[in-house]
Amino acid sequence: MDFDSDGTRIAFRDEAPAAADRGEPALLIHGFASSARTNWADTSWLRTLSDDGRRAVLFDHRGHGASAKPHDPAAYATPLMADDARRLLDHLGIARADVIGYSMGARVAAFLALAAPDRVRSVVFGGLGHHLVAGVGLPSGIGDAMEAPSLDALTDPMQRMFRRFAEAGGNDLAALAACIRGSRQTLSAEAVGRIAVPCLVAVGTKDAVAGDARALAALLPRGEVLDIPDRDHNPAVGDRTFKAGVLDFLARRG
Repeated sequence: MDFDSDGTRIAFRDEAPAAADRGEPALLIHGFASSARTNWADTSWLRTLSDDGRRAVLFDHRGHGASAKPHDPAAYATPLMADDARRLLDHLGIARADVIGYSMGARVAAFLALAAPDRVRSVVFGGLGHHLVAGVGLPSGIGDAMEAPSLDALTDPMQRMFRRFAEAGGNDLAALAACIRGSRQTLSAEAVGRIAVPCLVAVGTKDAVAGDARALAALLPRGEVLDIPDRDHNPAVGDRTFKAGVLDFLARRG
């Protein structure tokens, strides 16, 4: 399925739970160069939430998956991507959702929580720590990696990791380069301090991309930390500890 987000076509899925519906839908926001399927279905997140009685709504970011793929960096400003998420909630008539974001998706979740606080019940910042404040997302060189003639032309380990991941997903590399260059917005510590809903900061203990989880949690009025043991950035998303920790957080968050 798809819908029109102010002129940009956004593909989405709306998955009913297998267990009795808690009436607490979750909005899942994937990371850079991934997709709703890769980030959430292939890693068993959908099954995990479904078995817990949670409706899951997930979508492909602009530039990703089955959504439209503009090549203009201006189309990827983080507030615009957060608007896509909010408009999906509008499209489905969902008043409030628990928002689970990973990496770039967690950054989008933060912008959503600030722009539409009445729509967000809680936020999970997966794969994103203090770099929400102290960084602008992935290094700009990742955009260069998308435009390199081949994977073999790259020597930087992080560039190679993301180029390999992007190619494996069959992505439009020019759209991903535009996304990296257009979505480099940060939030101030003061702005993060206005995210008043319960928040879980979940980062792999070997993650070299996210930034310090405890430093971000300390800025959040209701922030807490979940360590994902022995996981680097990409493998952490499907980790059992991550899933179990999120279910526990959702059960306690009030």
